[in-house]
Amino acid sequence: MRLRALFAVLLCAWLLNACDRMPTPTPIPPRATVVAFGDSVTFGTGAASGEDWPGRLAELSGWTVVNAGVPGDTAEHARDRIEAVLTQYQPALVVIEIGGNDFLRRRPQAAVKDDIRRIVQSVRQSGAQAVLVAVPQVSLLGILSGAKNDAPIYRELALEDGVPLVEKVFSEILSRPELCADNIHPNAEGYQQMAATIYAFLYQTPKGTD
Repeated sequence: MRLRALFAVLLCAWLLNACDRMPTPTPIPPRATVVAFGDSVTFGTGAASGEDWPGRLAELSGWTVVNAGVPGDTAEHARDRIEAVLTQYQPALVVIEIGGNDFLRRRPQAAVKDDIRRIVQSVRQSGAQAVLVAVPQVSLLGILSGAKNDAPIYRELALEDGVPLVEKVFSEILSRPELCADNIHPNAEGYQQMAATIYAFLYQTPKGTD
């Protein structure tokens, strides 16, 4: 009986770990077209031209990175413009950073999550790979507080739909004043760190390969 109980505990632990295993990205070839799709943080607000994270990602990777960031954009609006972006650029990969403005407008998280899911679905239907960047749950209270944390909907969506997720990078940058231009935007150094972290995540070598 004790052995059965121990086996049951180990099995449950293994299942929980398997269910919580985060998806990993599929490598894309050199000189591929990548779309950075998002709001003012993708656009590069808070830094000079060329210091945005999509531009820095292009320098690091050699990919053709299209900056499709629109200041003030919301997930609700972005779901309606993603098709035009996909048609125009036909990317191999779309890195999605969106949701901060929805949080500031206090939209229900379930609605924001559904909008982001629809963006991911559109990307996948086009034949491109989708990768999410987690966004902090920014609020007026959170702006005045210290450390920021990723909104939980990104991890939930990653696990539910098998979407690779870059976690904590944005929230950790906003938690460090020296990396910020203001309360919700990185500065040039912050964008450089954001690009380096995203690139390291996308460029990771799958297990079992050199």
